Amino acid sequence: MSSHLAIVPAYNEEASVASVVRELQRHAPEFDVLVIDDGSTDATRDVARAAGARVVRLPFNLGIGCTVQAGYQFALENGYDYAVQVDGDGQHDPREVYRLLEYLHAHPDIDMVTGSRFRELCEDGHRSTASRRLGIRLFAGVLSRITGQRVTDPTSGFRMTNRRGIELFARDYPHDYPEVEAVLMVHAHRLKSAEIPVTMRPRTTGVSSINASRSAYYMLKVTLAIFVGLFRERPVIERGDEPPVAAEASI
Repeated sequence: MSSHLAIVPAYNEEASVASVVRELQRHAPEFDVLVIDDGSTDATRDVARAAGARVVRLPFNLGIGCTVQAGYQFALENGYDYAVQVDGDGQHDPREVYRLLEYLHAHPDIDMVTGSRFRELCEDGHRSTASRRLGIRLFAGVLSRITGQRVTDPTSGFRMTNRRGIELFARDYPHDYPEVEAVLMVHAHRLKSAEIPVTMRPRTTGVSSINASRSAYYMLKVTLAIFVGLFRERPVIERGDEPPVAAEASI
């Protein structure tokens, strides 16, 4: 078994998940591919298995936070050293996976590296809608102040963690707004994170649940969640702590 795992959260992604799995197998062959089917009502599970992925199916739709945490629990239970999140809708380019891995290898003090659409000023790649970019800038500014380091793309779900990050997220992972809150979690647990520039693609299927009319509401709720998260009590994982016991995942 490989020591590298690609976690692919998917909900009703039968039209795109097979392509994501095949691209990961082609461009990141060292990574085992695990699709977490979040209670899809379409053929996501069967399509992913037919493409060669291992599939964990959740009993019903639990949301992105629970789905990703199930992947980290699987990674912890099976002894993986690195885990990368790759969305099942095709936005994340599997050709960028090795750039994240190379960064962690070159910076052993970093526990999580995130692929950012905004780390460099360029016009290549998909950078979301104007309303969502406004929200991203707001969250980035708040998190940069809290963490004391530059954060440019806190809503990016394209992330790779080392073993310590796997241990943290297997035990405790935010469920409401996981991409943004995960940055705060890493900081609160005294782990280290970084960003590198990547190019992302438009999603190949489906539509985002955050549209223009809901952007203001979304920004307000996420901002409140960030500040609530500051006061959330969490055990701090210090280096040398015993790894947490993860819940079993049904396959």
